Amino acid sequence: MGLTKQYLRYVASAVFGLIGSQKGNIVFVTLRGEKGRYVAVPACEHVFIWDLRKGEKILILQGLKQEVTCLCPSPDGLHLAVGYEDGSIRIFSLLSGEGNVTFNGHKAAITSLKYDQLGGRLASGSKDTDTIVWDVINESGLYRLKGHKDAITQALFLREKNLLVTSGKDTMVKWWDLDTQHCFKTMVGHRTEVWGLVLVSEDKRLITGASDSELRAWDIAYLQEVEDIEEPEPKKSRASSPGIQDTHEPEEGTPETDETPEDRILTCRKAGSIMREGRDRVVNLAVDRTGRILACHGTDSVLEVFCVLSKAEVQKKMDKKMKKARKKAKLNSSKGEEEDLEVNVEMTLQDEIQRVTNIKTSAKIKSFDLIHSPQGELKAVFLLQNNLVESYSLHPSAPAPQPVRTSRITIGGHRSDVRTLSFSSDNIAVLSAAADSVKIWNRATLQCIRTMTCEYALCSFFVPGDRQVVIGTKTGKLQLYDLASGNLLETIDAHDGALWSLSLSPDQRGFVTGGADKSVKFWDFELVKDENSTQKRLSVKQTRTLQLDEDVLCVSYSPNQKLLAVSLLDCTVKIFYVDTLKFFLSLYGHKLPVICMDISYDGALIATGSADRNVKIWGLDFGDCHKSLFAHDDSVMYLRFVPKSHLFFTAGKDHKIKQWDADKFEHIQTLEGHHQEIWCLAVSPSGDYVVSSSHDKSLRLWERTREPLILEEEREMQREAEYEESVAKEDQPVVPGETQGDNYFTGKKTIETVKAAERIMEAVELYREETAKRKEHKAICKAAGKEVPLPVNPILMAYGNISPSAYVLEIFKGIKSSELEESLLVLPFSYVPDILKLFNEFIQLGSDIELLCRCLFFLLRIHFGQITSNQMLVPVIEKLKETTISKVSQVRDVIGFNMAGLEYLKRECEAKSEVMFFADATSQLEEKKRKRKKREKLILTYT
Repeated sequence: MGLTKQYLRYVASAVFGLIGSQKGNIVFVTLRGEKGRYVAVPACEHVFIWDLRKGEKILILQGLKQEVTCLCPSPDGLHLAVGYEDGSIRIFSLLSGEGNVTFNGHKAAITSLKYDQLGGRLASGSKDTDTIVWDVINESGLYRLKGHKDAITQALFLREKNLLVTSGKDTMVKWWDLDTQHCFKTMVGHRTEVWGLVLVSEDKRLITGASDSELRAWDIAYLQEVEDIEEPEPKKSRASSPGIQDTHEPEEGTPETDETPEDRILTCRKAGSIMREGRDRVVNLAVDRTGRILACHGTDSVLEVFCVLSKAEVQKKMDKKMKKARKKAKLNSSKGEEEDLEVNVEMTLQDEIQRVTNIKTSAKIKSFDLIHSPQGELKAVFLLQNNLVESYSLHPSAPAPQPVRTSRITIGGHRSDVRTLSFSSDNIAVLSAAADSVKIWNRATLQCIRTMTCEYALCSFFVPGDRQVVIGTKTGKLQLYDLASGNLLETIDAHDGALWSLSLSPDQRGFVTGGADKSVKFWDFELVKDENSTQKRLSVKQTRTLQLDEDVLCVSYSPNQKLLAVSLLDCTVKIFYVDTLKFFLSLYGHKLPVICMDISYDGALIATGSADRNVKIWGLDFGDCHKSLFAHDDSVMYLRFVPKSHLFFTAGKDHKIKQWDADKFEHIQTLEGHHQEIWCLAVSPSGDYVVSSSHDKSLRLWERTREPLILEEEREMQREAEYEESVAKEDQPVVPGETQGDNYFTGKKTIETVKAAERIMEAVELYREETAKRKEHKAICKAAGKEVPLPVNPILMAYGNISPSAYVLEIFKGIKSSELEESLLVLPFSYVPDILKLFNEFIQLGSDIELLCRCLFFLLRIHFGQITSNQMLVPVIEKLKETTISKVSQVRDVIGFNMAGLEYLKRECEAKSEVMFFADATSQLEEKKRKRKKREKLILTYT
């Protein structure tokens, strides 16, 4: 067997050129004790933290593969919950940037994340129509709430009550009692999807946004509270929220006060509507932390801001109205002496929720976040559709509030998709060009060094010497830029249609262009002198034209500059001699046009990539097709050979980059990372770096490592990854829409839970073997009449020579809290008796009571029938009952003692701080007196 050919692995190095991606939402985060300065934005699979003041990226929360779809900061500001496309949730620490907690329970993308007021629980809503409540402290799922028939759009905890309210695309708003985990009320007053949901006025009012231009307000009355107050009916209705008028006719389809006994928790009645200016659907509806500012936006670039007035402010307003009405009534009444005029002023919803102003951003809004400072300033930050973050400030209390743009983050990315990429000859600079700008990046630091405005760019290269760049545009122009000054040196009308392709000549004296006007043009560099300047500058002049019968899509010189390959719209590639422009070969075989091609460094091979998803490798001597490879699941967009080799990269609309060997026709590796179609890529002259651009607005840098890549191993890894994916999908029914037994557990079977279950099984088997060995060893010692050395298991040795039972406990401790239930669910029953016996030992020793009780109760729940019917296990369960009750009460006592101690310390601290406060106040007063005396003395001396 010959030596296997070794390749070197390329790995993902960095993501840049992206400010924020569209799928998730932007949020303010607290870092270094500062609020309103830092924002977290989704960036494909990562989360970037930007400093608004400096416009710098200061932290990256590293994701795995899936795109981020939802962000939510914890109330204490120390953590950030991140929801992903595959339904997983990770909680990152903002101090360390690490994601230690992972929750797997949803089957589809996360659409909503909300913490409760203390930050102990997290509610997640998903496209799979379920809502799950997670215990953040214990890192486990509490319960799954099923009921919606379409994706969840929002889930909110109430502050005082243990209730949750959710809205969905199924037009429903549901109220859940979290004590009993059931839905006790469904509001059906909406005709269309409910896109947004907020609670204001101390949870006494609910505001919903749907697909029309009104925000509906609902008054919430908690029935326990209403019943407590001994008041006559009419008085009660007047004293309760002023928006509820008995004269108000319930809107068709809205529920009236529920009479059924199980609904005696709260009533929800429509209080009216606030009209938005936008005619389209509500995309986001949010309220700031204080609940005073309400804002929403549609599919356009306008954010509408409203102010929710407090009771005192509303009363003031009503008094003013009353005064006005009395005055008017006085004037209208014919007799001036009548004093007691009956004046009735109706309070409307508009009196309680007041429109403040509109904030107009520079592009369509994708998401926003608000922060209302104690000084009364409102900060709003926006993630826009065109890869941009803007922040505005506003004083809502001012007479005519005007929003002021305070900052925008723009340098770090293009406004539209990057269509062309190039490397400089020294591998250091990377050029990227889009519909409106050209940017030069430093490859090592990933910083943008230059930004120059251009027309819609399609192709580009660095001029030899790396001091100028040439861009080919959609309008057929050539644009020549000077990098030192960032100036546009010259614009030349090269083609009548789009200029699709450029190829630098190997002698570096000129280049060739191909365009949609069916011509190929040859250009030479030259130095020209402008009239007003003494120095010469670079320019280009056209030397020859080759006219063809079809649009030219791609051109490429052979390395010896003898041949020119031209790809045409008729699906063929024509090869011409450069010197005479005579026809040499035609390469035909593709079913759709050839979009990209490249010639190898030695001129022996040409590889062509087409919209028919195939790559063909041809010999350039006779034009024979060596091999046709089915390369991608969609069009092949770009193809480049690695310098000094016969390996080449292809990029496809299927979000993948693949590396191929053109000699052995082997697929070497796939670089996955982009989440949308890939438009182009560039390979550095050294072959060490590849940079790619995609419709997800990100640029990705891939780096060649020194790690060898063996094809057989690569295929094996691929198969393993496929198996792991299939494990997670095993539970899904074969027939779509067919439901299996309802899953009320919050977890989901993943490869991690399967591995955890396997670890438990291995530990129990090792425990069985070791106990059997130890029994044998005792018998041998007894027979021999002396102590015989016991052979120690190397695994137990590695754990510090512990007993087999302690090893089982170590394995249980090692399982992630969020995966514990799901891994016990996978465990076969044959292991349960041994585990229960071990649990009895551990609990008697008093170690890890909480963990063991959690496992024990879960096993009893899922194997109840088998355990109770097994006579052997009755004594074990009896013993467990005794030990568990006594040990749990011990733990409870300890916790009670600790709580009392903490309460005492808290009181002590408060008392101390009060004393300090008074001391500070007196010292400040003394200081003021001293200053006043000084000033008086000065005045006296002057006079």
